[in-house]
Amino acid sequence: MGAAAEGAREAGGLVVGVLSGADRTQAHPGLSAAVATGMGQARNAVLVGSADAVIVVGGSWGTLSELAHAMRSGTPVVQLGGWHLHDADGAPIEGPPNAATPEEALRLTGLWP
Repeated sequence: MGAAAEGAREAGGLVVGVLSGADRTQAHPGLSAAVATGMGQARNAVLVGSADAVIVVGGSWGTLSELAHAMRSGTPVVQLGGWHLHDADGAPIEGPPNAATPEEALRLTGLWP
């Protein structure tokens, strides 16, 4: 998350962090604004519900939670690395597209040229 914040800020973006904790002083210094929710992992639903699109990077459990919230809510979601899910029989489960680069991920959201 820190690298994403720094990259977005260096590109001139407004970088808002939706924090799981209640203490904004613990926020990454690359953020333009920090929203301290005090909600723990429940903040994932707030984060996804506030997004026009979601690009999930990597494969931690919180990332999987955000991916699931995005898929269920119909929010456009693209993976950059990370999860490959299968059903109980080992068959792949249809999920979000996988991008090879950040630029491809942005294009696949449908919100970027």
